[in-house]
Amino acid sequence: MNYIGSKLKLCQTFLPSTIKSVCGEDLSQKIFCDIFAGTGIVGKTFKTSVKKVISNDVEYYSYVLNKNYIENHRPLDNKNELLDELNSLPLISDGFIYSNYCLGGNGERQYFSDNNGKKIDTIRTAIEIWKTEGRISNNMYYFLLCSLLECADKVANTASVYGAYLKNLKKSAQKELVLEPAEYELNENEHQVFNKDANELIKEIEGDILYLDPPYNARQYGANYHMLNTIAEYKPFVPSGKTGLRQYSRSKYCSASFVKDEFDSLLKNAKFKYIFLSYNNEGLMPVDDIKAIMSKYGKYDLAQTNYQRFKADSNRLNKANSTVEYLHILEKN
Repeated sequence: MNYIGSKLKLCQTFLPSTIKSVCGEDLSQKIFCDIFAGTGIVGKTFKTSVKKVISNDVEYYSYVLNKNYIENHRPLDNKNELLDELNSLPLISDGFIYSNYCLGGNGERQYFSDNNGKKIDTIRTAIEIWKTEGRISNNMYYFLLCSLLECADKVANTASVYGAYLKNLKKSAQKELVLEPAEYELNENEHQVFNKDANELIKEIEGDILYLDPPYNARQYGANYHMLNTIAEYKPFVPSGKTGLRQYSRSKYCSASFVKDEFDSLLKNAKFKYIFLSYNNEGLMPVDDIKAIMSKYGKYDLAQTNYQRFKADSNRLNKANSTVEYLHILEKN
């Protein structure tokens, strides 16, 4: 998934090597928490090398992704047969996505082609019926729903995020949605996934390694990925305005007025020995402010690497192609 702030490339070497250099090469007895999980790429990276992953995000679509990628850790029987059945269902034409987010439905919004909008409605409705009737387990439910979210995202008619749709269907949006499996890593350990405000959850959990990847700037994830929340929750509401927005949670980490106090509170309540914060040089909190806040709670250090900017900005004028990604490190007292 093309995701704002994705740590996919950083997870290949920089994050694992830096975290292990601080915490030790053997993480097998460590509890690792990814409290702003997003698509779950960081939790997935450490899932098979730690004792337990605690994953959290306030956005429901993220919760669904992580319920599959993190919490699912044993094989699921008949998943391919169920995917085949979902792919072959006759399409319904009165579902919520088609009716509100396709040209054929409302004659205005075009987040998906008409056919793909109907297919999303058909598959999403069937998954919910199967769960209600007890045909599938909770683990299977989140596997199928995660698979739908990712495959719907591949055929979305947007420029990476859902703040707006394109006037004409781009090539990838013209392709038919085909439900494919969202495969997850198998291991013997149990993991936990939450759907809570990070500053509230931090009071309820404890562990060894806390990884923080909060929003850097004024972009609200609930607005940029509202369509994924709509598919994931699939509850009726009245879409707002031209883009069909839903009500969404507004993070204080996206506010210059609140971010420092919110960050300080998170650190204060964290019952973790090692805390790592991913942030970049374009964020609302300057490096010196982050250092000052983190140093209040223990030994501070800093690692950094150059990193390619999010692709949605690639056509903007006067924007650098790369940014500096900082990994702030705290060994808490």
